[in-house]
This record gives sequence, C-alpha cells and structure tokens, in this order.
Amino acid sequence: MHQFAFRVDASPEIGIGHLMRCLTLADALRDRGAQCHFLSRGHPGPYTDRVIRAGHGVHALKSGARRSPAAPSGPGHAAWLGTDWRADAEEVRDILASIEPDWLVVDHYALDEAWERLVRPRCRRIAVIDDLVDRPHDCDLLLDQTLGRAPEAYRSLVPQRCELFTGASHALLRREFAELRAASLARRSAQPSPRNLLVTMGGIDQANATERVLEALARCALPTDCRITVVMGASAPWLDSVRARASSMPWPTRVLVDVTDMAALLSETDLSIGAPGTTSWERCCLGVPALLLVLAENQRHNASALEAAGAAVVLKERAPSLASIASALDGLLHQERLRSMSDAASRITSGRGAGRLADHLLNPS
Repeated sequence: MHQFAFRVDASPEIGIGHLMRCLTLADALRDRGAQCHFLSRGHPGPYTDRVIRAGHGVHALKSGARRSPAAPSGPGHAAWLGTDWRADAEEVRDILASIEPDWLVVDHYALDEAWERLVRPRCRRIAVIDDLVDRPHDCDLLLDQTLGRAPEAYRSLVPQRCELFTGASHALLRREFAELRAASLARRSAQPSPRNLLVTMGGIDQANATERVLEALARCALPTDCRITVVMGASAPWLDSVRARASSMPWPTRVLVDVTDMAALLSETDLSIGAPGTTSWERCCLGVPALLLVLAENQRHNASALEAAGAAVVLKERAPSLASIASALDGLLHQERLRSMSDAASRITSGRGAGRLADHLLNPS
C-alpha cells in the first residue's frame, strides 16, 4: 500500500485552508487505495476529528516547545510553526521513520528548504503546496493553485528536477464539486434575480468579518424573499455573536457550522460574500459570483486575479466601512451582472485537480 504523510497545521492565526486542501488531496489518494497520515501541531479539535473520520491517521506534534522568531534569512511566517524549525524537523523525522512514506506533502508557510533537507532522508519524495513564492524549497513537485501563476515564478526557488503544477486548473477540490458543476452552471444560465446569498469568511474568521457583512447586508435593498446562509467553523471565536446578529436580520438568516455539503450549498447560491482564499476555487468551479473582502495580505494576489478575470468584485480595504460593503452589494444585485460573473468564474477551473494530482503522485514519471 502506498503511504503518504502530510505536514500541515491549522490554528486561529493560520486558518484552516491549508488543512482542508491537504485533506482534499488525502481523500483522493485514499479513494485510490493509499494510506495517509497527518503530522500536525495546534489543530482545533473539530478539524482533527474530521481528518480521523475520513479514515486518515493523525500524529499530534508536541506543543509548548520553544518558538522560532522569523529570521531575516528565514521564512516570513516562521512564528506560525510554534517551535524551532529544527526541533519540528527532528520530531517529524522520528514519525516518518515508522511510516516510510512514498511522498511527504508539506503545506506550511513557516517551512522551507532547510527543513525539507533535514527530513528528506525519511521519505522517498517531497511535494510542496505553496502560493507565496517567497522562499526556496527542496522538493520533487510543487503545486501552486493561484490563478494566473506561471511555472517561471518558482524556477529559481526549486531544484531543476522539480515538477511544477501552477494555476487554478490544478485547484484541489473535493470530487463533489466536479460532480455538481454541470447542474450548477445550467441553473445559472436561466437564473432569476438573486435570492440565495451565502456568507463564508473562513472557518475561524478571527477578525469577525462575518458579523460586519451581516450588518452591511441589513442596509441593502435585497429582494423581500431573499434568504441568507452563513457558514462558519465550530472553533470560530465569534460564532455566538454572529448567531445573535443573524436572528435580528430583516430576512431569514441561518448559521451553519462545519458543513459537509459545501458543494450542494454553493450550487444553490446566487451570490457569495467571502474571502479570496482556497474556497475561491470551489466558487469558480460551480460558477458562483463573489464579493470578496481581503482579510490577509497573502490573499491579495488571488483577489486581484479573480477580479481581473471578471469572476469577482473586490473590496480593497482591509477594514471596509459598512457603507462601502453595502454599496458594493447593491451594485451586484442584478441578473445580467451576476450571469456575466458566473460565466467568467466557470472558465477558471473544472474542479478535477485533486484527482489528477493524486494519479500523478501514485504513478510519478
């Protein structure tokens, strides 16, 4: 049986996007007969449980070790690791010795070539998932699913032998997105004026952008039969506050926690209000127009590319006013505008990247 190991973390600071895209790839590998193991530090409990329910192994790394400050020559996100990178690598090496993985998949902004070289003797190959283009890697394959990203961006940062998979066509989406794509796009080709709105600002939403969006929506001229759905994670610190705000909205507003049917939910959505993170590719696969709020600096490239492609409208400010959010929303509540954005979004990705990458990892050239 093929063995795969994933080094990835989730936390209020990091978010859950890295974990979820690794879980998507792991599920595709599992469906093809492989066994996957997650090596992680600092996961919120519900997300560890999700990994276990999917049938993958979880190896918890020690907490409370010495933190590693960002050095001028090291990764800019070094503090996200929660320990010294050498200590992390040595702990990972010990675990990998018992797994003997065919591939180690690394999805972590705090890790670079120094860490990868230290763990390399314990695995056959290393794959990196990244989107920052800000540090060198010692890897055999690198995936960056950013829209418009060219392989040349990484050529000086990886070994010559490294295979580069770049661009949104390689986006790691669960198989149900590709399965629902045709029905979702057909619905939009004849969609009426917008009725179903979805607010999803990330599973944790440390900045409480969700409540701010709901406050702005309450100022908008939405259809009287509009319905609003909010999606959050169980570990979101502002969950109770958002629930209270939802109960006072002028339109029926439900708050869903840790949803497992996001593809079905998006397929029925007329307009999504969210962040330009990894969920962007889920929206694009199903042709969902979006209003995007940039919540972190590393999201700006995605946001700009999606807006340039015509798939989204982006609020540039880190903390946009309620009036600016409401104004942008009012400008999107038109059938023809949404149909044009939907067409543009659907051209960005078909949602089959995870399956293609899994096949490639299991049968490397």
